Amino acid sequence: MAACQFLSDHMDNMDNPNDDVRKALVVLFHHWFSTAAEETSMASRVAVYLREVKKVTPSLLAFLVNLADDNGNTVLHYSVSHCNYSIVSLLLDTGVGDVNLQNNAGYTPVMLASLTAPDGPGGMEVVRKIMELGNINIRSRQTGQTALHLAVRHGRVVMVRLLLSCGVDANVQDSEGTTALMFASERGHTHIARLLLERSQCDLTVTDKRGQTALSVAMQGSHTDTAALLQAHAKARALQ
Repeated sequence: MAACQFLSDHMDNMDNPNDDVRKALVVLFHHWFSTAAEETSMASRVAVYLREVKKVTPSLLAFLVNLADDNGNTVLHYSVSHCNYSIVSLLLDTGVGDVNLQNNAGYTPVMLASLTAPDGPGGMEVVRKIMELGNINIRSRQTGQTALHLAVRHGRVVMVRLLLSCGVDANVQDSEGTTALMFASERGHTHIARLLLERSQCDLTVTDKRGQTALSVAMQGSHTDTAALLQAHAKARALQ
């Protein structure tokens, strides 16, 4: 807490820290990340840490929660990746965590959450909260992909369903012009393609930078079931 108090008194020097501020930042960084960012981190210890910071140095709370390492990852990034949902919940409850902050790879906590597989209702509730608090349509700086692109690519059916229930835009294209439906078609994820077609305003006519549609992608990959599904939906829409 001594480092927290010192930094709280020198918040104006954070952009151009002197040696003393720099040393205090190193101490705070190592202590915070070793307490909260490990796969084995305990929610009870994190709760105490956050409570003490809020009580002793409340002005430092947002800085601490959004503190990032050299890879651009905050404790929230790590906690989501480790599926430490109790810690994720504590961080969200502070009200100051930036769930849209991209790490150096271009991933936000929301995007990382779309790759997880919660094994219980508690975990799903926390992931839903992340989705509701964050921008589920934000595009990665690196690839232009969204949380939905990632969930579809990795076959995370539950996450696709959750994102759709939160109103995700299924027609967002990544840097190559690829939509979520195209990824489902490319991988032959017929069930996911059906979800996208039935629960969103998926545009079957969108083309990527190579001029391909979801149907042509499915046919090129010899995914006959997926191609048949796309053709059936295209015909049904033509009759509407």
